Amino acid sequence: MRRALASLAAVATGLFVATAAASTAANSADAPSAERQSASVGTTNVGGPTVVAVGDIACKPGDPVSPLRCQQDATAALAQTYDPRYVLGLGDLQYETGALTAFANSYDKSWGALKQVTRPVPGNHEYRTPEARDYYTYFEDQVSRAEGYYAFDVGSWRVYALNSNCTLIDCARQARWLNRQMTNTPRSCSAIMLHHPLFSSGGEHGNSSEGRRFWNVAYRHGADLALSGHDHDYERFRRMNPSGDPDLNGLFQFVAGTGGKSLYSFGSTVQGSLARDNHAAGVLALTLGEEQFAYEYKTIDGETVDSGVRDCR
Repeated sequence: MRRALASLAAVATGLFVATAAASTAANSADAPSAERQSASVGTTNVGGPTVVAVGDIACKPGDPVSPLRCQQDATAALAQTYDPRYVLGLGDLQYETGALTAFANSYDKSWGALKQVTRPVPGNHEYRTPEARDYYTYFEDQVSRAEGYYAFDVGSWRVYALNSNCTLIDCARQARWLNRQMTNTPRSCSAIMLHHPLFSSGGEHGNSSEGRRFWNVAYRHGADLALSGHDHDYERFRRMNPSGDPDLNGLFQFVAGTGGKSLYSFGSTVQGSLARDNHAAGVLALTLGEEQFAYEYKTIDGETVDSGVRDCR
């Protein structure tokens, strides 16, 4: 597993934020020059509930802590400073196999204080225990074992929590459910959350096709956000369509696989990537307002790496 920090030529700290010079700005309303605007979550004029989104969190019990590994205690403490309405757990919450004893002795001892407000999705590591049964047991008050995917409201927003382990479950059925849900409960602002990112510049995994059918549905219904983990880094994309092209009618995607387990290097930069960081573990905070949202990615060393405000479609 590649856990070394990426060497980004532009910035030695491991942070890259796109600027106007780095883009042809084909979609001027979403051009990188606008990405430099800063608005800290909690102090912005965007009113609404704040959620914390992150995945790839807890090492197995007994694994040693180092600056780049097993920082689940630090990310949990950082998440609590936001007093979030919900924690959106983006999968691979407990390594290596999502075993119940590991959940009890690692994840619960760090992120357990936020369990009652956590709305999780499973990652591939949870399925290293057959049928992810220990994940469903641990989160039995938050997730229905029968379905594994669900929807919930956060203020005026509707969030769809999806299971992207499509080689193991019936994702065609899930996509039909998502289409019905989005048809019957239309919202001005909505988000999907799933472990596998459709787009990623991460050097360990990169683009993952597992969630494409969900993106297709969400794109047709005008969703605004896609939140994922899987690659152990932070990355923000401009609005994208499911084919991988910048599109003003597309979804903003965030990858936040920086919950503490480890950090990965970056590979080739994927089209649409605007900000990337892997210098330290951290969490993504989102304030979900009427017709817009604010975002802030902060690392455990106290650095606000990336922040801004975007409108819903």
